[in-house]
Formats: sequence, C-alpha cells, structure tokens
Amino acid sequence: MNNARSLAFWAVLFLLVLALFNLIFGGQTNSANNTVSYSDFVGQVEGGNVSSATIDGERIVFRGSDGRDLITIQPEGADTTNLLVEHSVSFRAEPQQQSGFVTILMTFLPFLLLIGVWIYFMNRMQGGGRGGAMGFGKSRAKLLTEKHGRVTFDDVAGIDEAKEELEEIVEFLRTPQKFSRLGGKIPKGALLVGPPGTGKTLLARAIAGEAGVPFFTISGSDFVEMFVGVGASRVRDMFEQAKKNAPCIVFIDEIDAVGRSRGVGYGGGNDEREQTLNQLLVEMDGFEANEGIIIVAATNRPDVLDPALLRPGRFDRQVQVPNPDIKGREKILGVHARKVPLGPDVDLRIIARGTPGFSGADLANLVNESALMAARYGRRFVTMEDFENAKDKVMMGAERRSMVMTEDEKKLTAYHEAGHAIVGLNVPQHDPIHKATIIPRGRALGLVLSLPERDQLSVSYTKYTSKIAMAMGGRVAEELVFGKENVTSGAASDIQQVTRIARAMVTQFGFAEELGYIDYANEQQSHLGTYGAGTNHSGITQKTIDDKVKALVDEGYETAKRVLTEKSDDLERLAQGLLEYETLTGDEITRVIAGEPLKRGDDDEDTPSDTGGTASITAIPKTKPKPKSSEGDGDLEPEPTS
Repeated sequence: MNNARSLAFWAVLFLLVLALFNLIFGGQTNSANNTVSYSDFVGQVEGGNVSSATIDGERIVFRGSDGRDLITIQPEGADTTNLLVEHSVSFRAEPQQQSGFVTILMTFLPFLLLIGVWIYFMNRMQGGGRGGAMGFGKSRAKLLTEKHGRVTFDDVAGIDEAKEELEEIVEFLRTPQKFSRLGGKIPKGALLVGPPGTGKTLLARAIAGEAGVPFFTISGSDFVEMFVGVGASRVRDMFEQAKKNAPCIVFIDEIDAVGRSRGVGYGGGNDEREQTLNQLLVEMDGFEANEGIIIVAATNRPDVLDPALLRPGRFDRQVQVPNPDIKGREKILGVHARKVPLGPDVDLRIIARGTPGFSGADLANLVNESALMAARYGRRFVTMEDFENAKDKVMMGAERRSMVMTEDEKKLTAYHEAGHAIVGLNVPQHDPIHKATIIPRGRALGLVLSLPERDQLSVSYTKYTSKIAMAMGGRVAEELVFGKENVTSGAASDIQQVTRIARAMVTQFGFAEELGYIDYANEQQSHLGTYGAGTNHSGITQKTIDDKVKALVDEGYETAKRVLTEKSDDLERLAQGLLEYETLTGDEITRVIAGEPLKRGDDDEDTPSDTGGTASITAIPKTKPKPKSSEGDGDLEPEPTS
C-alpha cells in the first residue's frame, strides 16, 4: 500500500513538471521550423523580399514575399533599424513581455517543488515509513503468511507435552463450542519457557501454521526505543491491529527484553521500559477485554519477568520446553533427517543415546554437519561414520591435524589422556569412556570423552567424587611417569573443573556434614546458567568451606594415584596405543588394555604418519575447551547440576 502511494506521488509530480516544461518551451519548439539566420534576413531585406517587420528585443519577426512570418535573432551590435529604414521596410518595435502566468510560475516554482518534497516526506513519516520520526509509535509486528514457509506440528518432535498444551489452544480457536459448552474459556496467553535451542520459536511457528487465523510476530526488543513513549505507543498500535484481525495470535519472542521486573533495573522505577510494560499489562488484561486475541511469548529468563505479567489472566499457562530425552532426540533426528539420504548403517537411536544434553538446535546442527561431511568426501549417502565424526566435532571441537607437536609433547599428552581413561574405567559409577584422542581439538591438545548410558536426572555423591578422581588422573599420570619436577600446565582446565565440582558439592548440594544442609553459594540458576555470586557467611565458615573443598580434591587425587599405581601396566599399554593410533574408541580402549590387536584398515585416517625429526617448538599449554552441558567428561567434566 505504501509503495503504491509513493509511486503515484512521483508519477503525478513527473507529469506536472513535464506539463510546465511544455508550457514554457513548447512555443519555441514549434517555431523552430520558421527560424532563419540573421544573414538570410539581411539578404532578404536588401533584395526587397521583406514587406514588414516587428522588433521584440533580440527577436525579429518579419513577413517574407511569400506571406510567411519568419523569425530571426539579431546579434549584439547589429544596426537593424537603419537597415530597415534604408530599404523602406515598414517596421514597429514592441516591448519585450512574458506571460504573467509564466512569470509567476517561474518565480514560485522552486518554492512549490520544496513544499511538494516536504509534504511527501511528512506523508512517509506519518504513514508507512517505519524509519521516520512520526513512525516510531507504529507497531513493528509482522503478519506471518504462507510465503514465510509453513510449519506444522508434524515438524515439531521431542517435546510432546509442550506440543499438547499448544495444540489445545489451536483446537480452541478452531472449535470453541467444544470447550465453551462446559463453561471453559480460551486461555489468554501461553508463555514458552526453556533453554536456548529447544524449539520455542519453532512451536510458535507451528501454531501459526495450524491455527488458520492471523498470526502476528514481534520481538520484545522492538518495543523499546530511545524516545520516551514510543514503546507504549507501539503496544497500543499492536493490539489495535490484533483487534481488527481477531481472532488472532500475537507471538512475542524474547519477552524478557520488555517484561523484566519493575523497579529493579537501571534508571529508577519510571524508565521507558517500565512504561512499555505497564501498557502491555493493561492491554493483556485491563478494563477493555481483548476477546479472541491470544498472546504467546517465549523466554529463557522466566526468573526476571515481572510477577504481574505471569499471573493467570495474562499468561494462563507456562509451558516448559526442556531439552529432549533419548526418545525425543531420536524423533528430532528423524525430523531433520527427512531430507538427508541416509546409509543403511545409520541407526538414529544409537546417535540419540550418544548425544545426552543436546537441544533440538544442537541435533539439527549435528545432522547438517553430517551431511556436509559426507559431501566433502563425495559420498551419495550419509553414513554412521559421518554422524560419529560430526558428533565428535560438535562435542570436542574440530581436529587440528596441522598443529605441529614434538615427540615429547605427544608422549606427555598420551600419558595424560591415558591417565584420565584408566581412572575413569576403575572408579565406581563413572560414565563409560566414549573416545580418547591426542589429536588437538578445539582449544585442547587432547581429551577423553565419556558419555552417560542414559539421561541423568540427579547425580550421587559417589559419582561426583569419581568425576574428581578421573579429572585428576591426567596430572597424576604425568607425575608417575615423568616425575613431579616435569609436570606441565596441561592439567589447568582439570584443576578448574574439580574445584567447581567440589565447591558445588560443599556449598550447594549439602555433601559436607560439618556445614549442614545450608546453601552457601548465594547463586541463582536460570536456563542461561548460574549468575549473581556473593558471600553471606562469616570468614570462619568460608575457611571451613575451603578446607572441605581441598579435602575432596585431595581425596580424588589420592584415588587417582592409587588406581594408576595399581594399573600401571594398563596405563603404559593405553598410552602406547594412543601414540600409535592417535584416536581410540571406548571398545578399542578396552581391547588395547587387554593386549588384543586392533583391526583397522591400512588406509585408516587415524593411523599416524611419520613424525620423526619434528623440530622442537614452544610447548602449547592445554586450555579449557568450550563446555557443553552434561554432554561428556574428559579433561573437562560437565558443570555439576542439582
């Protein structure tokens, strides 16, 4: 609509300018054929072929012998008057005049053009122009149509409970009599809550595809601007649009950008964001009823939302959208693998079992990485090997085979990682070892990855102590093999991790009898992690906490030392196996420790090439790879969760 108005305005303006040009210069164009040169005029006068003439400034109009009126322009300094007198030509002079209309038009034309341009831009600012000053108060909600790609509930998998809650809302819009005959009322709002990547926005798009009613979408950050009152104006305008299209659904993504608790932010209690929130609260459930308008919002920070926003009547339902379990992951993999040609050896259930803690977005990325990897090797199908390699890349980081390591560094890394694996295999309740590698990945020179056999809802004291012992296995192996004076900084990330685990055991989980069952962490949990640390206890209590944390770490160190001393032969065999093959799976680790040969092809990529004679370089300390929530252990164990 705005584009059509703009086009019409420019078309009319062009026609007006064209008409003006024709009015001013049209007469001159028409008389171009009757114009002759001044020399021809002089010749005709001297030849007696001019009967009369009219002088109008520089312009001379004369009548020739054939009776036609001709025009010429006299040059500066020409004595035309004497010429005509000498040859007895009748002539008269007229004052040079212009049309009054043309004179006025030429005088005011620049002002008229400026006024026209000003009116045009004011029209854009007040009407369709989103970027104009007068357009700031307009809602930025977009009406989702089929052109944006239709998504249905069939495209949503792995979050069945959340899907059922929203399917009921869609059914209410389709057949309200089914519920209203029993006195039920349609929910006014649904808040989707969950970690990033779990499918909250996808669920909203599925509602739009299934509902068959207008669906408006807007981000929480679109409401607030630097100008006072803009946010509240946009809220009013959005609901005005929704009322005109009722029944309809309005989806507000990342509502925490506008719905944070009042009075606790920067700028005091009367800032622009709070005015916007107040207007949103009134529109959702105020004096005027908004029948037929359902608000669906998504956030991963429900802890910061204003209580008035969460009450029934505004958001009647809070729909939890958690990370999927093993069945959910299998279904999600099936949805994303629809358009991917899979090889006969691909088992999505095995992949789902090996990806604990993955969100829907992580699984979509895993399928995409697998397809890219298969294409890189020129395959026609995506094989199980591609999925395994993609999973390792996502969980452990990309391989850095080009990184140059000396033989001494490789040997130290091999014993370090072997120490982790041997301890992990010999402590109680530890997750099975999935893979060990001394190929640099991500920001680590090597790592050991362990995966749980099933989704874990809680973690025991024994399992936490086993995690600490396994993490200390790398440092202990370095000490036993190379001596305490030759240990390296490679265990820095291990030390950081065991400290976090031990401190969480003491301050959050109540695993220290001396301190009782009190939360000393003073931290708040959200779907985005832990934040807001502080101390609310005495110095004596803090010393007790530090002593208990040190005792847990020391206990893990002693456990690792005892295991590696008893299993020194296993440590040696596994370290040599890592030096030979560089990467070993869990089954291969078991066979190497048992002294059984590995069956690998001669062309296997993991078989190391000759690295003898490598020049000595500065040692690159092993750094902490990016953590993944409860996806696996190794040099970096997962963050402890309650």
